[in-house]
Amino acid sequence: MMKKNNPTPRRHLPVGQALLTAPYILWMLIFILVPLGVVVFYALTDANTGLFTLDNLGKVFTGSFPAIFGRSLWYSLLASLICLVIGYPVAYFIARQKPSVQRTLYMLVMLPMCMSFLLRTLAWVGLLRDTGIINGFLGLFGLGPFNLIRNTGAVILGMVYNYLPYMILPLYSVIMKIDPLLIEAAEDLGCSNRKVFTKVILPLSMPGVISGITMVFVPAVSTFYISQKLGSTGTTMIGDVIESQFKMAHNFNLGAALSLVLMVLIFVCVGVMNHFAGDDKDGGVVI
Repeated sequence: MMKKNNPTPRRHLPVGQALLTAPYILWMLIFILVPLGVVVFYALTDANTGLFTLDNLGKVFTGSFPAIFGRSLWYSLLASLICLVIGYPVAYFIARQKPSVQRTLYMLVMLPMCMSFLLRTLAWVGLLRDTGIINGFLGLFGLGPFNLIRNTGAVILGMVYNYLPYMILPLYSVIMKIDPLLIEAAEDLGCSNRKVFTKVILPLSMPGVISGITMVFVPAVSTFYISQKLGSTGTTMIGDVIESQFKMAHNFNLGAALSLVLMVLIFVCVGVMNHFAGDDKDGGVVI
């Protein structure tokens, strides 16, 4: 006789765990799902009649909007890569120090984040403008004034400065967990410093790399204040357009459509980056 398979019993969360997760679920519902629903509603309705329409989404792919989307993605990707090049050595240096030194350096990385984002950006305006500190100093030697502001370089510089801690912190948290014995074993087996980095350290730190790029890219692609203060009309980003639709044009429906498309693009880019990260969340050693 064939034995009858017993169905797998359903597992229910204990009452205590359910109560602990309730505040988070409530937070998600009120501050994420409800605002997202409002954005979708405005994006898919007509401003005058309130009826369902795809005209708002159609306008997103006309005029100068596609070029602005492309510029925002390019600036954000470039800023993320620069943050990676700068942040990786810094994170590795911090992770290889004594615990007391690590805490001090970690605090120094976090310290600029304690200051207002707006003040940090305005500080760069004071440094880079034509009559600013840098041009004033160069003027003492008969140099300048140079055009250091209102260009692409200034916008990317502002993004790198403001979002660099978001790259260093996840890299540091991953690199500090790498077992030094693995590095010593690779060196004992005859690996050069370059091979130790490419075969051991870099593969094991890839989760931190992907996490850092994601944490920099997501806020950078939607930023608007940096490009307004450090850029010009030729460096307008999609965040500036969305803000203008809500604050100046009062076209909430088009602004919501732009926001919805931007959110989808961010999800696609993050999905691609996670795909390259692989399935092994703890990284792996490439042999």
